[in-house]
Amino acid sequence: MNNFEEFATYFVQNVGSKEGAVSPAIVQSAAFGYGSPETAEGIFDGSVKKPLYARMGNPTNAKLEGILAEMDGGVGAVVTSSGMAATTLATMSLLKSGDSIISIGGLFGGTYSYFSETLSRFGMGTKFFDVDEFEAIEDAIDETTKIIFLESVGNPNMRLPDIRAIADIASRNGIVLIVDNTITPMSVAPIELGADIVVYSTTKIISGNASVLGGAVVFRAINGGDDKFKTERYEEVHKFIKKMGKMALIANAKKRAMRDFGMSASAFSSYLTLLGLETMPLRMDRVVSSVERVAMALHQKGLNVNHPSIDGHEQNARYTAQFSKGCGTLMTIDMGSQEAAYEFLRKTELATITANIGDSRTLALHMASTIYSDFDAETRKFLGITDGLIRISIGLENPDDIIEDFIQAAN
Repeated sequence: MNNFEEFATYFVQNVGSKEGAVSPAIVQSAAFGYGSPETAEGIFDGSVKKPLYARMGNPTNAKLEGILAEMDGGVGAVVTSSGMAATTLATMSLLKSGDSIISIGGLFGGTYSYFSETLSRFGMGTKFFDVDEFEAIEDAIDETTKIIFLESVGNPNMRLPDIRAIADIASRNGIVLIVDNTITPMSVAPIELGADIVVYSTTKIISGNASVLGGAVVFRAINGGDDKFKTERYEEVHKFIKKMGKMALIANAKKRAMRDFGMSASAFSSYLTLLGLETMPLRMDRVVSSVERVAMALHQKGLNVNHPSIDGHEQNARYTAQFSKGCGTLMTIDMGSQEAAYEFLRKTELATITANIGDSRTLALHMASTIYSDFDAETRKFLGITDGLIRISIGLENPDDIIEDFIQAAN
């Protein structure tokens, strides 16, 4: 049995149908007829569960949302037009001017820019910490703190957070924990570890073939007794708790973000993502095995490889103890200089040079000259971006072929 066998049957059986069309239906309509004024009223107040308007969702999206929520043990999910849209929905549904975020560990460049530049323009601040600065993280929490945010694996610095320890900090202080689990669906179960909200770029390993943009946000249920969302810190959510109970975070996200910002997923995008889900357990199992094999082989050849599976890596113990199902598709190689990195990328015959990750193909990109090109030196240092850093996303190719190609490219 492979690491992801528990999901294989569920995905295949729930994406397809036993009667009629086997493939999921694409409900390609912007508007939906309500039939009667009473039904319209019920749809708008949430008592009737029928489509309202495509900006707020459609049946194809709902099918994908149900499967993703089940995967993560959430009460529900909302799919979006992209991964950044998912992060925006998750955060903006909770934030207002004067609120702040604590961000932990490595960050995708788009997320860092969103926190440090975009949110600051609207009066929302962010404090950044490394994964193990537990005391400093707790000390930084104040009356403005609404969200603790982290990536399950730092992209691209490969720093691994102790999610349960950080969730304990969030719980003690009544703060929402959001985990970007894009790189590790099925490998890491953030809600089980104490997260409140999980975000994904489904563009990556969930879809797996570079065909479709998408994102998703998975929410835990509101508890019947005490719950951090019932405190004064999250008073904006209280009206949804009173009306929707355990489903309040779904309604809050749709009313306070999706309705007004319009980051809606299209039916066709959700359809393509559903097709990708069917094979994700098989792809993830192969990739997790391959990335460890490639990283170790290149390390033994003397390349400066960053992956926590390597013996002697500063986070190897955490990887072994907490990431038994791997940490996704990523690894990095530091070639020492931009010139050497460019030479490697010119010589590799196998890797596709692109900004995507989690594809069926092996992908590579020089970080400093692309995604992080407009970041200052201090920020690059914090995020682990060096002049010669190449991010690698391992694909489904024969790992021996990847190793052979990368060794020749490095020489």
